[in-house]
This record gives sequence, structure tokens and C-alpha cells, in this order.
Amino acid sequence: MKSKNIIITGTSRGIGFELVHVLSEMGHNVLALSRNEQPVANLNFDNITSLAFDLFKPEDYKKLSNYIQSHWTQVDILINNAGFLVNKPFGETTLEDFTHVYHTNVFGVASLIQTVMPFMVPGSHVVTISSMGGVQGSMKFPGLAAYSSSKGAVITLTELLAEEYKESGIAFNVLALGAVQTEMLEAAFPGYKAPTTAKEMATYIADFALTGNKYYNGKLLQVSSSTP
Repeated sequence: MKSKNIIITGTSRGIGFELVHVLSEMGHNVLALSRNEQPVANLNFDNITSLAFDLFKPEDYKKLSNYIQSHWTQVDILINNAGFLVNKPFGETTLEDFTHVYHTNVFGVASLIQTVMPFMVPGSHVVTISSMGGVQGSMKFPGLAAYSSSKGAVITLTELLAEEYKESGIAFNVLALGAVQTEMLEAAFPGYKAPTTAKEMATYIADFALTGNKYYNGKLLQVSSSTP
């Protein structure tokens, strides 16, 4: 497979960090975006670039655009993996909590897609990571009002973008993940053991990002070994 130019967000730990490993080892060029760039920078792969990036800072989107223009010219895959989770009873969840969650999980995704779209070409693929908690009709958990509703929002956003850009040849898909053993899950639910490791999920996401656009556009795929 010809090497592709791939952007991944939320790469300092968990699924994002493993995605950088998996895709770079396959020979692809990876631009890893995270507020903490050091974990990826320490990997010392020639085909990995680590860029300090904050979804809240407009200047960082300009920095990203400049990097693509000067180094790549084209983006083949964007994986919106960065996420923020608040686990609080709804009555205690503040507007600031909602704003932080939505800024990371929804507004940041939209802004990043807007920044990268001018560099995408027919055959490019935007993959957004959602959650089973954001899927209509799935089991819901108390305390995740902000997080799960934000993950529902990016599912709808993906469906809309696929329709709006259907003539462009660029595909938009969203993966709703079940529980994965990550630092974020441990912080939100101490002691809970998920059935899937971050590396296992990263391997699946990498394969889908590389090939899923051949078969899907504007689709939600539920990636969970449990029901509902």
C-alpha cells in the first residue's frame, strides 16, 4: 500500500498513542497532534511528526495549516480521536463542564475538519471516534450527560458532512466505541476492566481508516463486543 499522510488527534496516551505506533510501523506519514507532544516525540520515528496542538487555540489551527502546506500539500486521512470526559451527576454538571466537553469533542472536531478539508482529495477519509454512549437506543450511564450527548453530536455531524461533500470523493465515517481500557476510562470509572485494550482498538481503527472509505460514507459503525 502506498504510504499515506495521516493526522491523528489526542496522541499522548491511550488509543491515539497506539494509533501512531500502528500506522507509522506500516510506513505511513503520521502527524500526531496533542497538547502534550512529548510521549510521541520520544518515539523517534522518521515518519512521525509530533506537534503541540490545543483544540482551544485558534493559532494552533493556523500552525497546522502551515505545516501541511509546507510539508505535505495533501492529507489522506484525518482521525479525530481526542476526547474529554466528565463523570458527574447531571445536577452537578456545570455550564463550564459542558463547554469544555463540547469544545473538545464537538467544536474541536468541526474546526479541525474545516482546517484540513482544503488539503483533502478524492479518496481521503475523515474518521471520527465517538462512543456507544452517543448512539440512540444504546444503554446510557448516569454521570455522562455532557460526554455522551457530545458523542451523539459528532455522529450527526458526520452524517451531515458526508451528504454536504458527497460530490467531493471525500468520505466521512464515525466509529462508536464500546469500553476500551485507557487512562481516560480508568480516571472516570476507577477499577473498571474493559474487554478491549487500547492497542487492539487502535489496530482496528487503523485498518478502518485505511480501507473503510471504500465501503462506507456517512455511516456510524458500532464497535463494541457487548450488548446493548
